[in-house]
Amino acid sequence: MMKVQWLGHSGFRLETGKATILIDPFITGNPSASALDVKDVARDVSHIVLTHGHADHIGDTVEIARQTDATVIANYDLGMWLGHTGGLENLDLANTGGTLSHEGFSVTFVNAFHSSAQMIEGGVSHSLGSANGIVLHFADDPTLLHMGDTDIFSDMALINELHEPQIGIVPVGDRFTMGGAVAALACRRYFKFSTIIPCHYGTFPILDPSAEKFIAAMENDADKVKAPSVGEWLEF
Repeated sequence: MMKVQWLGHSGFRLETGKATILIDPFITGNPSASALDVKDVARDVSHIVLTHGHADHIGDTVEIARQTDATVIANYDLGMWLGHTGGLENLDLANTGGTLSHEGFSVTFVNAFHSSAQMIEGGVSHSLGSANGIVLHFADDPTLLHMGDTDIFSDMALINELHEPQIGIVPVGDRFTMGGAVAALACRRYFKFSTIIPCHYGTFPILDPSAEKFIAAMENDADKVKAPSVGEWLEF
């Protein structure tokens, strides 16, 4: 059995038989995660997986990795930057199309249509490689796709053909990612998810406040959508 907890925004905690994995653990400074404690989120974490290098996705990665010695799995450029600026050494790095194997699961980096950067001194944007979605294949649990931050693109069909994800974590908040209607089109046209978890909404006023537009646009497939409250667990 796999347990999935929404940490607000695009952050998730996954508990499986052999690993406890955080994805994009943005807790500190995340107004939607104000009821969560970083120490509780970090408890027994073995791996941290990052989709890209924006601050609202890196989040508390460095602090948690230092506390737990969790392996940080990321795009090569982002990982090297975290090693240099954050002193992290327990890194496993790849790039788009690459797969990394760990005990009980693997991570494949797939395309996402987005940017990945940090603002450095003087307001200059420092590129941190590609933005990615991530596919997690588990030995004993359903395959999960976290799309990362992205727009729709037709090669999503190839991601489905190659990986057949059963669980989809999908950004729906608009402005920086797909909005609800486009995200629903992506799910219905290109994937065969049995469960869809919307994310990247309700965090800041400039994002859509809820997943209602997405759920409405899913129409007859709306029953596949599970929109947990922040901190709530789903079991698979």
